Amino acid sequence: APFVLLMLTFGGSKTGAHHTGASWLVVSTVCGRPTVTGKIFGGKNSPDQRWPWQASLLYLGRHICGATLIDAFWVISAAHCFQKSHEPSDYQILLGYHQLQHPTEHSLCMTVNRIIVHSDFNKHYFMGSDIALLQLHLSVNFTSHVLPACLPGPNVELLSHTSCWITGWGMVTEQEFLAAPLQLQEGEVGIIDSNICNMYFQSPDSNSSQFSVHEDMLCAGDLLTGKSICRGDSGGPLVCKLNSTWFLMGLSSWSLACREPISPSIFTRLTYFSNWISEKQRASPSPDPSSAPPQGKPPALSDCISLGPAHKPRTCTTLVFSQSFLLLLISLRAL
Repeated sequence: APFVLLMLTFGGSKTGAHHTGASWLVVSTVCGRPTVTGKIFGGKNSPDQRWPWQASLLYLGRHICGATLIDAFWVISAAHCFQKSHEPSDYQILLGYHQLQHPTEHSLCMTVNRIIVHSDFNKHYFMGSDIALLQLHLSVNFTSHVLPACLPGPNVELLSHTSCWITGWGMVTEQEFLAAPLQLQEGEVGIIDSNICNMYFQSPDSNSSQFSVHEDMLCAGDLLTGKSICRGDSGGPLVCKLNSTWFLMGLSSWSLACREPISPSIFTRLTYFSNWISEKQRASPSPDPSSAPPQGKPPALSDCISLGPAHKPRTCTTLVFSQSFLLLLISLRAL
């Protein structure tokens, strides 16, 4: 599955959001409010219970992608994580994990009842509609270690430079896996205007490229630190704190390779798919608990993580170097 891991930054971004409509932040009292709070610095191991909606998607028992708990029965991830199979029995969802090698009494291993991959995935343009819903066989009991992220309504808009966070267990570089005990990693990123972001993916001999940021995508990154992203966190959450509540605004989708020069990350834009998510959930009957297979004991994963082929645009390195300086100046001027 394509990659996108984690971009590590050291703050300094402005925050902000605006909206249309009066009910854009009507949320439950449960979602998006972890018990552990406080400032987090990019590039550090994530504190336990800080991101209780973070999930690991297992394919045949091995971690392949990130995912996010959004409801007692529902988890969301990227469509490209399901290219090997759409058979629910091939997948499991791990919840309440902080270190993949060390499950605790709070950890859960859930079986999947239904997989709904968006029918337009990768159909009209590269990595378009990169979203999938997973319905669990059994309802999740919420605790301080397992809570859903809130979903934004379709009218929520993020300002450029809004500070958001990405989390996951993916690779540290193109060649280096996350070291034992596979502790959840985190990084701060700022929202980047799509027009600026598109400059990174243009061909050196053309004004256009097949790799571009469309209206169903969200661009984020940090042009100051030189940190990058890697494989293994595809489908994982991009969350932004709005009015003291964490909202799932994006799913890790695609980017350049995780090496210098720096580049932004592209995420599936959740507000674009707000109605699609609601429609699919309403159209899916609640599973019969008696038909659920044994959930099994939460496994202790080894440091051998299964990663599929990454979707990486083959952008000219020389061009990206030259654009990096320009985009850095633009970003600094906007701050």
